[in-house]
Amino acid sequence: MKTSLVLGLLLLGGIPIAAQASALSPSESAGKRLYREGVAESGEPVMARVGAADMLLPATSLPCANCHGADGQGRPEGGVRPPDISWSRLSSRYGQAQINGRDYPAYTEGTLARAIAQGRDSANNRLDPAMPRFVLSMKDQRNLTAYLKRVADDRDPGLTDDSLHLGTLLPSQGPLADEGATVAAILRGSVARINAAGGIHGRQLRLTILDPGLDRASAERALDQLIDQEQVFALIAPLAPALDADLAARLERAGIPLIGPLSLQGSAQASRQIFEPLPGLREQLIALANYAAASLRVLQGPTLITYPDEPGQRLAAQNLGQYLQDNAWQQVRLQAYDSMRDELPLGSRSVFYLGSGTGFSRLAERLQTAGQVPYLFAASNQVAGDVLQLPSGFSRRLFLAYPFVPSDWTLAGRLALTQLREKQGLGGQHAVLQVGAYSSMQLLSEGMKQAGRDASREKLVSALEALHDFDTGLTPLISFGPGRRLGLSGAHVVTVDLPDRRFFLVAPYKPIAVMP
Repeated sequence: MKTSLVLGLLLLGGIPIAAQASALSPSESAGKRLYREGVAESGEPVMARVGAADMLLPATSLPCANCHGADGQGRPEGGVRPPDISWSRLSSRYGQAQINGRDYPAYTEGTLARAIAQGRDSANNRLDPAMPRFVLSMKDQRNLTAYLKRVADDRDPGLTDDSLHLGTLLPSQGPLADEGATVAAILRGSVARINAAGGIHGRQLRLTILDPGLDRASAERALDQLIDQEQVFALIAPLAPALDADLAARLERAGIPLIGPLSLQGSAQASRQIFEPLPGLREQLIALANYAAASLRVLQGPTLITYPDEPGQRLAAQNLGQYLQDNAWQQVRLQAYDSMRDELPLGSRSVFYLGSGTGFSRLAERLQTAGQVPYLFAASNQVAGDVLQLPSGFSRRLFLAYPFVPSDWTLAGRLALTQLREKQGLGGQHAVLQVGAYSSMQLLSEGMKQAGRDASREKLVSALEALHDFDTGLTPLISFGPGRRLGLSGAHVVTVDLPDRRFFLVAPYKPIAVMP
């Protein structure tokens, strides 16, 4: 059958050609990690002998891909010209020709193993001394050989020579539709700005937005579509609370990085693949608690933590309650609370509120009607839209956590966001989500630049992990690291003069001592 006919049938059948390459076997996957990271199947770093003195170093500092590239084709660096090590070239029956003009026979699996372990080519000549000699078990050697037979055609999905495909999940219906539209506008504007500037290493960005629907099943289907059908390279600033319980595990299985403020509304997602530019709800509540303990003399209590009866909010409330008790707060009580249905227990000196803005104002009204004005604490991104509706009796007794304040904004950062808003027809609504999405795109751009033209998902993760004191122009400086996936781990604390509608900073951003 002619090639053109085969291609035509594939296209008519709606089968994406790029998806026809078979998935890596377990052995090939282990070999891929060894090739790219210098890590054995056991999870331990392999060792490599370097130089004439056979200095022993961990291969994690000099994995094969550093010189030969993720595609195995070699990248000249520092005067060294690593060769193409794709299996089609190594095993060619027509033999090999080195840069110095010397011919030598095709590699076999045995002579390849010798080259890797001893630094000798298929004719038993010494290779360039810049080539490390790796100390591998027989199983690790087999895994590496298996992967080298696939390396030439194993590129992470969503990445081509001229494009980078990103995906996200944003609701277009339901209670979060307005928030979803706002984040979508910021992401589209950021993609357009990056593409207008030439893209990233010559690649134009493409963004696919899917609606996660209103329940967990539809959100899972949308996520599967992004991963399996759209084959995106990375996820950016999704808003799909229904996936909270399973998102991290799904990303780990697929090896997909995600950059976005996931835990603003609830529990943190612990995963090597997830990078969050803003503090989570937990960090913001702890910042409020630390301020209250130091400045308001509230440790004796009673203290009430109210939350909607939802898994993420319940866990956040439980974490806060445990933190308060561990830090000498007394008489701490947790209660699931529906402002439309439940009676609120009275008599608390402090109330930490988790939930929506409308519920917050109703809670405050009930308290004032009962003649009580305790200190109120909440995360601004949950209640900011309703703060000025609170009774005036809570003036300067209300304290909000903010991931950023106007003094964090540089002139360049303010100008960039203002221009993006104007082009997308946005105002200042959902400011925290806007800055979260904008910062996520900045981190993605910087990470891909650091990963280089020969980028991969793994290189993006490593590049982001190495970012320290990154300036978004809109937030405090962001830092990640091994085991650290929250770029900011604290919050500003602000109080409100309700009659005058004025906000006052009472405690600037400071990283909290306890990390998730």
